[in-house]
Amino acid sequence: MAKKIQAIIDNKKITADKDQTILEAAKKNGIEIPALCYHPDLDIKSNCRICVVEIKGVPDLKPACRTVIKDGMKIITNSSKIRKARKINLELIFAQHYEECNDCVWNFNCQLLKLAKKYNVKIARFPDRKTDFPVYQFGPSLIFDSSKCIDCRNCVDICKKQGIGFLEIKKRGYKIGIVPSKDKNKDCIYCGQCIVHCPAGALEAVGEFEEVEKPLQQTEDKIVIAQFAPAIRTSIGEEFNMPYGALITKKLAAGIKKLGFDKVFDTSVGADFSTCEEANELIERLKSKEKLPMFTSCCPAWVKYIEFYHPEFIPNLTTVRSPHIILGGLIKTFWAKREKIDPRKIVVVSIMPCVAKKYEITRSELKINGLTPVDYVLTTRELAYLFKKHKIDLKKIKGQNLDDPLGFPSGAGVIYGATGGMIESALRTAYEKLTPRQNKFGAGQSGKKLLKLSFGQVRGMEGIRQAEIKMNSQLIRVAIVNGIGNAQKILKELKKKPNLYDYVEVMACLGGCIGGGGQPVPTDPEIRKHRADGLYRADKAKKMRLAHENPIVKRVYKDFFTLQKIHLICHTKYQRKKREGFKILPKGAH
Repeated sequence: MAKKIQAIIDNKKITADKDQTILEAAKKNGIEIPALCYHPDLDIKSNCRICVVEIKGVPDLKPACRTVIKDGMKIITNSSKIRKARKINLELIFAQHYEECNDCVWNFNCQLLKLAKKYNVKIARFPDRKTDFPVYQFGPSLIFDSSKCIDCRNCVDICKKQGIGFLEIKKRGYKIGIVPSKDKNKDCIYCGQCIVHCPAGALEAVGEFEEVEKPLQQTEDKIVIAQFAPAIRTSIGEEFNMPYGALITKKLAAGIKKLGFDKVFDTSVGADFSTCEEANELIERLKSKEKLPMFTSCCPAWVKYIEFYHPEFIPNLTTVRSPHIILGGLIKTFWAKREKIDPRKIVVVSIMPCVAKKYEITRSELKINGLTPVDYVLTTRELAYLFKKHKIDLKKIKGQNLDDPLGFPSGAGVIYGATGGMIESALRTAYEKLTPRQNKFGAGQSGKKLLKLSFGQVRGMEGIRQAEIKMNSQLIRVAIVNGIGNAQKILKELKKKPNLYDYVEVMACLGGCIGGGGQPVPTDPEIRKHRADGLYRADKAKKMRLAHENPIVKRVYKDFFTLQKIHLICHTKYQRKKREGFKILPKGAH
């Protein structure tokens, strides 16, 4: 246990841990100190100097984010000297930040604007020095407007922490700028962590705000269907002043319907199908002892990372498609046939916590009979923007059920949104397939009932977790990884010890999908935990918690699927990827 110390902040006695900074101690004690460049995921840089405070006996102002609190310290967070310093620093920050407030991921929660109002800042006191700075686009997923960059370097640091290093610092001093790398050995994997760690809205998803209504502007002969990912239901409420982790599945469905979508389905149902196929594939690989360990593939940023940086591991990726791609395929095959609708008239919109999904839907190998399973991807932020534009308040709206038959998932499908959820879901199903009793269900054979449905060993927020799961007489060694930087460590281990694991789950984003690049801002460890807890509550409340016991899964396997259709709809292939790099856009083109 960390040693406790006593200090005084603004005449209030507080208790803090010995090694805490003033900023951390203040936050823990409910005292607000403004900060822009600080983020708990990253090393402290104290670049913005907005968090400066006075310490009795110390002549100069000190950054609260970097200064360690000490026993007996007396701290002032608001004085004329502090206000003057913060105001000047803010005016200098605005001099390197091109304002485009209506088109910003922080539009409804902008710390810069709040601080400008609080400290009576003259936003245009100094001329913008970055008006000629370029706008970059990274593939079909990200936009970086360097004229909005305040040089906090958070994007560079998180990109480096992810082990990618695609964003780099150019020059120093007043000429400093952030640029994408020209190194042919580096490429963006579209995880979007730069977006949720940028305090100034310099980074956003492609299409964010500009084209979000395009799916709803289809001609009258189109059927527009929305599906939303597991992680959305416990994160989008934050945009409407609901508590972190608030579970609002039915309200979300009602809001989407009010926007004009014809049907609303749940991507968690697609996750149930992913689970069944992945459990089957895992069992086959364990039996043959080939292509082990098996890697999950539902995270497109992770898949691109393997294809570009480590193609030698491509055979280890499971061939199972990601849940929203499987569900999109089922909508345009199974559901279209059931409803007697020409699949060419169906438009599928996936609402995702992830900007890499915008890249994923462009993969030509995912097409089914010439059609893309998913036509558009909107992020959580984009959907929230649409709701607000159309004055739909999720806090007040009356909830409604999702549509039959693809709107009712198992609890196993819902927990996909949290790190470890995918592997736990697959283990629940694999257990019943690896035990002796042989009864047919779904796609394969079942055995003993799993009495304890939660695998606590694989849950948590640590970057790397390892566990050994005993199933009958077989011991399955698993690793759960979130953050590509942590995945690099696992790959390094596997090069030395190829038989170290049987099954590895990797999510590119911190915390898994609940911390995705398309999620509401801010996103930090505490917020990610609340979002994940909400998903586990949803799973626990379900009567149906096993993917293979979902009635729609059973029906599709029994009445619709053939081996050919399973391969066509549920499986894919991968290949070595060339660098896609970036392009420079005309100013205002995005």
